[in-house]
Amino acid sequence: MTMTANLNLLTPTPSAYTYPLLIKQLLINAMSLHGEQEITYRGQMRYSYRDFSQRIGQLAHALTALDVGAGSTVAVMDWDSHRYLESYFGIPMMGATLFTVNVRLSPAQILYTLNDADTDVLLVHTDFLPVIEEIRAQLPHIRHIVVLSDDGVLPATSFDVAGEYEALVSSAAADYDFPELDENTKAVTFYTTGTTGDPKGVCYSHRHIVMHALATALSMCSPMGEQRLHRGDVYMPITPMFHVLGWGFPYISLMLGLRTVLPGRYLPDVLLKLRETEKVTFSHCVPTILQMLVTGADKTGQDLSGWKVVIGGSALPAGLCEAALAKGMDVFAGYGMSETGPVVSLALNPTHAELSKQDDVRLRSSTGMPSLMVDFRVVDEDMKDVPRDGVTRGEVVLRSPSLTPIYFKKPEASEELWRGGYLHTQDIAVMHADGMVQIVDRLKDVIKTGGEWVSSIEVEGLITQVPGVSEAAVIGVPDAKWGERPMAFVVAAADVKPEFIREHLQSHVQAKRISAYAVPELSRICLVAEIPKTSVGKINKKLLREAQPT
Repeated sequence: MTMTANLNLLTPTPSAYTYPLLIKQLLINAMSLHGEQEITYRGQMRYSYRDFSQRIGQLAHALTALDVGAGSTVAVMDWDSHRYLESYFGIPMMGATLFTVNVRLSPAQILYTLNDADTDVLLVHTDFLPVIEEIRAQLPHIRHIVVLSDDGVLPATSFDVAGEYEALVSSAAADYDFPELDENTKAVTFYTTGTTGDPKGVCYSHRHIVMHALATALSMCSPMGEQRLHRGDVYMPITPMFHVLGWGFPYISLMLGLRTVLPGRYLPDVLLKLRETEKVTFSHCVPTILQMLVTGADKTGQDLSGWKVVIGGSALPAGLCEAALAKGMDVFAGYGMSETGPVVSLALNPTHAELSKQDDVRLRSSTGMPSLMVDFRVVDEDMKDVPRDGVTRGEVVLRSPSLTPIYFKKPEASEELWRGGYLHTQDIAVMHADGMVQIVDRLKDVIKTGGEWVSSIEVEGLITQVPGVSEAAVIGVPDAKWGERPMAFVVAAADVKPEFIREHLQSHVQAKRISAYAVPELSRICLVAEIPKTSVGKINKKLLREAQPT
């Protein structure tokens, strides 16, 4: 893209404040209007927004005493806690970089990411100390380790620690003068795990985070009826705060002044109890967690009415959507990636139009419409927009003010991500005339069989509509005659037979909804106890493919 000289620049008066888009600015309105609003950790400790503001100042002083300053990197290994929320703000507001460590990675991958991120200080929960014990000798760059403890007890370790988080923070002064930063200062790094190679560091600036919060909040707050966020909501994240910054919603929650419930480690019974006792009305999670919540509520008879839940990470199966709606949940999909901030589209019904049950489920399970300020295109191999006919497929490419501009220390991968001036998602989609988008598959997951392209996502969605089926994954496996054939892995009740699944899919062939090539042979419909997941709860199709004979 060619930039032309601007002969009409607006030059402010010397005393004017140009208001850079910094994370600290997200707190201004909340502190002014909602200072007594509550933040609670598991319902066991509670404090106000004003207390929170003081504590991030104390955190900054405590970290300064550990030689953290502009350009330093502070890594966090914790469950979803008040400590993590304080780190979301206090660390980048100092001019340092927050590194949210994926605690579900293997010790070898955690070691790689800690070293690759140039970590200076590590904040680590006691639950993860055994991992650090194992790799501490291979972390020469880390100068200090701070232990995070729910009970305040500092356990014995084989390595030196700077102290326990609460003790260090509570003893520090609160009046930290957070500096004015360039809004393009790096604020956060985290790592995305692909199917090959080492994890890649994704970086975001203050500007990226603020723009994502503003655009996503406005998109979420604009619908007329259901599927909307407002200042009366009670927010509880159910997406790990290490995963794409909890999809950006912790920043949105505090910006809007919402009562915030931090659940710690994700246990379905704890989440359901907090939902009831804390009157939670807004959350977000992956389909796997939603299935656990629905199943848990079925066992207890708990009413989930009024709980708005955004589903992302992977496609929302229509069957699971129906089950959640039957429990009274206001559930709908969102779409994004680690590299996109992440939210770039939401499956909202912006006008609250009356829909049939089938159309309502289809809308809520779709990829949705682009969020505000997102240039969302579906293109062919020549980067030309495909027709908006709901049929023609292409790759989703993006521009927005909240996309990562680089992979950390990986210039070639960064250029490949941004080839042609658009961020390439490798997701295959169709776009409808009204701008509604539907992801049909990942580029690497689409199945080519008998000369036709089969969407694994579409087949998975149809399988989950079979009564008794809770989860499904479909992959392509080599076939001598057809090149590839679909193979389905299904988690279902004991009375569900492969024949039922195949008959259900055949009915959709007869109705001309799917191709006959999309139906797996009976021998390739496998009933399993569980389907392997990635560290962030997505179905791990790589492992499924690797387990198949070639």
